[in-house]
Amino acid sequence: MRVLHLSDTHLTGDGSRHRTGVDAAEALTGLLAHLEPLRRIDLVVVTGDVADDGSAGAYRLARDLIGAFASERGAPAVFTTGNADDRDAFTEVLGSGHLDLDLRDAAVDAVHSPERAAASAVDGVRLITLDTLVPGKVHGRISAAQLSWLRGLLAAPAPRGTVLAFHHPPIRFPNAVQEPPTLADPGDLADAIAGTDVRVILCGHYHLQLAGRLGDAAVWTGPAVVNRRDLSCGDEAVRYVRGSAATLIDLADLDAPVFHTLQAGETLAEIGGDELREALRHTSPED
Repeated sequence: MRVLHLSDTHLTGDGSRHRTGVDAAEALTGLLAHLEPLRRIDLVVVTGDVADDGSAGAYRLARDLIGAFASERGAPAVFTTGNADDRDAFTEVLGSGHLDLDLRDAAVDAVHSPERAAASAVDGVRLITLDTLVPGKVHGRISAAQLSWLRGLLAAPAPRGTVLAFHHPPIRFPNAVQEPPTLADPGDLADAIAGTDVRVILCGHYHLQLAGRLGDAAVWTGPAVVNRRDLSCGDEAVRYVRGSAATLIDLADLDAPVFHTLQAGETLAEIGGDELREALRHTSPED
Protein backbone atom coordinates (compact mmCIF):
# COMPACT_ATOMS: atom_id res chain seq x y z
CA MET A 1 0.00 0.00 0.00
CA ARG A 2 1.38 3.39 -1.01
CA VAL A 3 0.23 6.64 0.58
CA LEU A 4 0.82 10.17 -0.69
CA HIS A 5 0.98 12.44 2.36
CA LEU A 6 0.45 16.19 1.91
CA SER A 7 0.18 18.84 4.62
CA ASP A 8 -0.20 22.55 5.19
CA THR A 9 -1.56 23.67 1.83
CA HIS A 10 -2.79 26.97 3.41
CA LEU A 11 -5.17 27.72 0.53
CA THR A 12 -7.37 30.83 0.42
CA GLY A 13 -10.78 31.31 -1.12
CA ASP A 14 -9.99 34.71 -2.61
CA GLY A 15 -6.54 33.87 -4.00
CA SER A 16 -4.69 36.04 -1.48
CA ARG A 17 -1.12 35.04 -0.78
CA HIS A 18 0.23 33.32 2.30
CA ARG A 19 1.86 35.66 4.82
CA THR A 20 5.30 34.53 3.56
CA GLY A 21 4.41 35.83 0.08
CA VAL A 22 3.72 32.44 -1.51
CA ASP A 23 0.77 31.87 -3.84
CA ALA A 24 -0.56 28.75 -2.09
CA ALA A 25 -2.74 27.61 -5.00
CA GLU A 26 0.21 27.93 -7.36
CA ALA A 27 2.40 25.97 -4.94
CA LEU A 28 -0.14 23.13 -4.78
CA THR A 29 -0.78 22.95 -8.51
CA GLY A 30 2.95 23.05 -9.16
CA LEU A 31 3.62 20.23 -6.71
CA LEU A 32 0.81 18.08 -8.13
CA ALA A 33 2.17 18.67 -11.64
CA HIS A 34 5.60 17.57 -10.41
CA LEU A 35 4.03 14.43 -8.93
CA GLU A 36 2.01 13.63 -12.07
CA PRO A 37 4.22 10.64 -13.05
CA LEU A 38 3.29 8.91 -9.76
CA ARG A 39 0.43 6.62 -10.78
CA ARG A 40 0.57 3.83 -8.19
CA ILE A 41 -0.98 5.50 -5.15
CA ASP A 42 -3.60 3.83 -2.95
CA LEU A 43 -4.47 6.74 -0.65
CA VAL A 44 -3.90 10.50 -0.39
CA VAL A 45 -3.82 12.02 3.12
CA VAL A 46 -3.76 15.75 3.89
CA THR A 47 -2.91 16.49 7.54
CA GLY A 48 -4.42 19.88 8.23
CA ASP A 49 -4.05 23.58 7.63
CA VAL A 50 -5.91 22.88 4.42
CA ALA A 51 -7.18 26.46 4.39
CA ASP A 52 -5.36 29.56 5.54
CA ASP A 53 -8.47 31.74 5.75
CA GLY A 54 -11.00 29.11 6.85
CA SER A 55 -13.21 29.81 3.83
CA ALA A 56 -15.45 27.34 2.02
CA GLY A 57 -13.79 28.43 -1.22
CA ALA A 58 -10.41 27.25 0.03
CA TYR A 59 -11.82 23.81 0.89
CA ARG A 60 -13.51 23.54 -2.50
CA LEU A 61 -10.18 24.30 -4.15
CA ALA A 62 -8.44 21.63 -2.07
CA ARG A 63 -11.18 19.10 -2.81
CA ASP A 64 -11.13 19.84 -6.53
CA LEU A 65 -7.34 19.81 -6.98
CA ILE A 66 -6.31 17.06 -4.57
CA GLY A 67 -9.49 15.04 -5.04
CA ALA A 68 -9.05 14.97 -8.81
CA PHE A 69 -5.39 13.93 -8.45
CA ALA A 70 -6.39 11.10 -6.10
CA SER A 71 -9.40 9.95 -8.13
CA GLU A 72 -7.35 9.73 -11.32
CA ARG A 73 -5.22 7.16 -9.50
CA GLY A 74 -8.14 5.24 -8.05
CA ALA A 75 -7.30 6.49 -4.55
CA PRO A 76 -9.57 7.97 -1.87
CA ALA A 77 -8.57 11.33 -0.36
CA VAL A 78 -8.61 12.04 3.37
CA PHE A 79 -8.34 15.46 5.02
CA THR A 80 -7.90 16.53 8.66
CA THR A 81 -8.25 19.90 10.36
CA GLY A 82 -5.33 22.06 11.52
CA ASN A 83 -5.02 25.18 13.63
CA ALA A 84 -5.63 27.46 10.62
CA ASP A 85 -8.81 25.61 9.63
CA ASP A 86 -12.47 26.34 10.35
CA ARG A 87 -14.59 23.35 11.37
CA ASP A 88 -17.86 24.64 9.92
CA ALA A 89 -16.46 25.43 6.48
CA PHE A 90 -14.40 22.21 6.51
CA THR A 91 -17.55 20.20 7.23
CA GLU A 92 -19.64 22.08 4.66
CA VAL A 93 -17.29 21.06 1.85
CA LEU A 94 -15.39 17.98 3.02
CA GLY A 95 -17.84 16.40 5.48
CA SER A 96 -15.91 14.02 7.72
CA GLY A 97 -12.82 14.56 5.56
CA HIS A 98 -12.89 10.96 4.27
CA LEU A 99 -13.80 11.12 0.56
CA ASP A 100 -14.30 8.28 -1.92
CA LEU A 101 -13.37 8.36 -5.61
CA ASP A 102 -16.48 10.41 -6.38
CA LEU A 103 -15.56 12.88 -3.61
CA ARG A 104 -18.46 11.73 -1.43
CA ASP A 105 -18.20 11.16 2.31
CA ALA A 106 -16.86 7.65 2.93
CA ALA A 107 -16.36 7.53 6.72
CA VAL A 108 -17.53 4.33 8.38
CA ASP A 109 -17.49 5.90 11.85
CA ALA A 110 -17.14 9.48 13.06
CA VAL A 111 -17.31 11.96 15.90
CA HIS A 112 -19.78 14.57 14.66
CA SER A 113 -19.70 17.42 17.16
CA PRO A 114 -17.82 19.56 17.64
CA GLU A 115 -14.66 17.80 16.43
CA ARG A 116 -14.18 16.22 13.02
CA ALA A 117 -12.72 12.80 13.81
CA ALA A 118 -13.51 9.87 11.54
CA ALA A 119 -12.43 6.43 10.34
CA SER A 120 -12.38 4.52 7.06
CA ALA A 121 -10.46 1.58 5.62
CA VAL A 122 -8.34 0.96 2.52
CA ASP A 123 -7.04 -2.50 1.61
CA GLY A 124 -7.44 -3.75 5.19
CA VAL A 125 -5.62 -0.75 6.70
CA ARG A 126 -7.78 1.35 9.02
CA LEU A 127 -7.22 5.10 8.77
CA ILE A 128 -8.39 7.21 11.71
CA THR A 129 -8.29 11.00 11.55
CA LEU A 130 -8.36 13.06 14.74
CA ASP A 131 -9.22 16.73 15.16
CA THR A 132 -6.52 18.62 17.09
CA LEU A 133 -7.88 22.10 16.32
CA VAL A 134 -8.17 24.48 19.28
CA PRO A 135 -9.96 27.54 17.83
CA GLY A 136 -7.83 30.66 17.99
CA LYS A 137 -4.72 28.82 19.20
CA VAL A 138 -1.59 27.52 17.49
CA HIS A 139 -1.19 24.44 19.69
CA GLY A 140 -3.42 21.39 19.38
CA ARG A 141 -5.34 19.06 21.67
CA ILE A 142 -7.21 15.77 21.34
CA SER A 143 -10.38 15.96 23.44
CA ALA A 144 -11.43 13.38 25.99
CA ALA A 145 -14.44 12.57 23.81
CA GLN A 146 -12.18 11.76 20.85
CA LEU A 147 -9.87 9.63 22.99
CA SER A 148 -12.84 7.66 24.32
CA TRP A 149 -14.14 7.13 20.78
CA LEU A 150 -10.65 6.13 19.65
CA ARG A 151 -10.30 3.54 22.40
CA GLY A 152 -13.62 2.02 21.34
CA LEU A 153 -12.49 1.68 17.74
CA LEU A 154 -9.10 0.26 18.64
CA ALA A 155 -10.63 -2.41 20.88
CA ALA A 156 -11.02 -4.47 17.70
CA PRO A 157 -7.90 -4.67 15.50
CA ALA A 158 -8.06 -3.98 11.76
CA PRO A 159 -7.04 -6.73 9.30
CA ARG A 160 -3.73 -5.01 8.46
CA GLY A 161 -3.35 -2.49 11.27
CA THR A 162 -4.20 1.14 11.93
CA VAL A 163 -2.79 4.50 10.83
CA LEU A 164 -3.64 7.72 12.71
CA ALA A 165 -3.57 11.10 10.96
CA PHE A 166 -3.88 14.53 12.58
CA HIS A 167 -2.22 17.94 12.41
CA HIS A 168 -0.21 18.66 15.57
CA PRO A 169 2.76 16.32 16.15
CA PRO A 170 3.09 14.49 19.49
CA ILE A 171 6.89 14.69 19.17
CA ARG A 172 9.25 17.52 20.06
CA PHE A 173 10.48 20.00 17.48
CA PRO A 174 14.33 19.99 17.49
CA ASN A 175 14.76 23.69 18.22
CA ALA A 176 15.62 25.34 21.52
CA VAL A 177 12.93 28.02 21.16
CA GLN A 178 10.16 25.45 20.52
CA GLU A 179 10.90 22.80 23.11
CA PRO A 180 7.56 21.09 23.92
CA PRO A 181 5.47 19.21 21.33
CA THR A 182 2.70 21.36 19.90
CA LEU A 183 0.16 18.65 20.76
CA ALA A 184 -0.86 19.17 24.36
CA ASP A 185 -0.70 16.11 26.63
CA PRO A 186 0.69 13.61 24.09
CA GLY A 187 0.89 11.06 26.90
CA ASP A 188 -2.91 10.80 26.85
CA LEU A 189 -2.75 9.66 23.23
CA ALA A 190 0.12 7.31 24.01
CA ASP A 191 -2.02 5.68 26.70
CA ALA A 192 -5.00 5.36 24.33
CA ILE A 193 -3.01 3.53 21.65
CA ALA A 194 -0.84 1.39 23.94
CA GLY A 195 -1.29 -2.30 23.17
CA THR A 196 -3.36 -1.61 20.04
CA ASP A 197 -2.65 -2.10 16.34
CA VAL A 198 -1.69 1.56 15.74
CA ARG A 199 1.69 1.44 14.03
CA VAL A 200 1.96 4.72 12.09
CA ILE A 201 1.00 8.31 12.96
CA LEU A 202 1.00 11.01 10.24
CA CYS A 203 1.14 14.71 11.18
CA GLY A 204 1.98 18.13 9.73
CA HIS A 205 2.24 21.62 11.25
CA TYR A 206 6.03 21.95 11.49
CA HIS A 207 6.53 22.57 7.73
CA LEU A 208 9.43 20.10 7.66
CA GLN A 209 9.99 16.37 7.74
CA LEU A 210 10.60 14.89 11.17
CA ALA A 211 10.56 11.30 12.42
CA GLY A 212 10.03 9.97 15.93
CA ARG A 213 7.99 7.52 17.97
CA LEU A 214 5.02 7.51 20.31
CA GLY A 215 5.05 4.19 22.10
CA ASP A 216 5.10 1.45 19.48
CA ALA A 217 3.97 3.77 16.68
CA ALA A 218 6.27 5.49 14.19
CA VAL A 219 5.49 9.21 13.97
CA TRP A 220 6.08 11.03 10.70
CA THR A 221 5.70 14.79 10.43
CA GLY A 222 5.41 15.58 6.74
CA PRO A 223 6.74 18.70 5.01
CA ALA A 224 4.45 21.51 3.88
CA VAL A 225 3.10 22.30 0.45
CA VAL A 226 3.04 26.08 0.90
CA ASN A 227 6.70 26.53 1.94
CA ARG A 228 9.55 24.84 3.76
CA ARG A 229 10.94 25.49 7.22
CA ASP A 230 14.73 25.44 7.34
CA LEU A 231 16.55 24.55 10.56
CA SER A 232 19.99 25.60 9.33
CA CYS A 233 19.30 29.11 10.73
CA GLY A 234 20.08 27.82 14.23
CA ASP A 235 18.08 27.61 17.44
CA GLU A 236 17.31 31.29 17.94
CA ALA A 237 15.51 32.01 14.67
CA VAL A 238 12.74 30.73 12.42
CA ARG A 239 13.39 30.57 8.68
CA TYR A 240 10.92 29.73 5.91
CA VAL A 241 12.13 29.18 2.35
CA ARG A 242 10.36 28.71 -0.95
CA GLY A 243 9.72 25.10 -1.90
CA SER A 244 6.92 22.53 -1.82
CA ALA A 245 7.22 18.92 -0.72
CA ALA A 246 5.18 15.81 0.04
CA THR A 247 5.86 12.29 1.31
CA LEU A 248 5.46 8.95 -0.44
CA ILE A 249 4.93 6.25 2.18
CA ASP A 250 5.22 2.50 1.65
CA LEU A 251 2.96 0.62 4.06
CA ALA A 252 3.47 -2.88 2.72
CA ASP A 253 4.39 -3.68 6.33
CA LEU A 254 3.02 -1.30 8.96
CA ASP A 255 5.69 -2.50 11.39
CA ALA A 256 8.36 -1.27 8.95
CA PRO A 257 6.99 1.81 7.14
CA VAL A 258 9.19 3.56 4.59
CA PHE A 259 8.98 7.36 4.19
CA HIS A 260 10.38 9.21 1.18
CA THR A 261 10.24 13.00 0.83
CA LEU A 262 9.24 14.25 -2.62
CA GLN A 263 10.49 17.78 -3.34
CA ALA A 264 9.54 19.84 -6.36
CA GLY A 265 12.58 21.33 -8.07
CA GLU A 266 14.56 21.72 -11.26
CA THR A 267 15.40 18.42 -12.98
CA LEU A 268 19.12 18.05 -13.63
CA ALA A 269 19.09 14.53 -15.07
CA GLU A 270 16.67 11.64 -15.49
CA ILE A 271 17.04 8.10 -16.78
CA GLY A 272 14.43 5.39 -17.11
CA GLY A 273 13.44 2.13 -18.77
CA ASP A 274 16.19 -0.29 -19.77
CA GLU A 275 18.90 2.25 -19.04
CA LEU A 276 17.73 2.55 -15.44
CA ARG A 277 17.34 -1.22 -15.01
CA GLU A 278 20.88 -1.77 -16.27
CA ALA A 279 22.25 0.88 -13.93
CA LEU A 280 20.44 -0.65 -10.96
CA ARG A 281 21.59 -4.16 -11.87
CA HIS A 282 25.16 -3.19 -11.08
CA THR A 283 24.19 -2.03 -7.59
CA SER A 284 22.56 -5.29 -6.51
CA PRO A 285 24.23 -7.41 -3.77
CA GLU A 286 24.68 -10.29 -6.25
CA ASP A 287 27.25 -8.33 -8.28
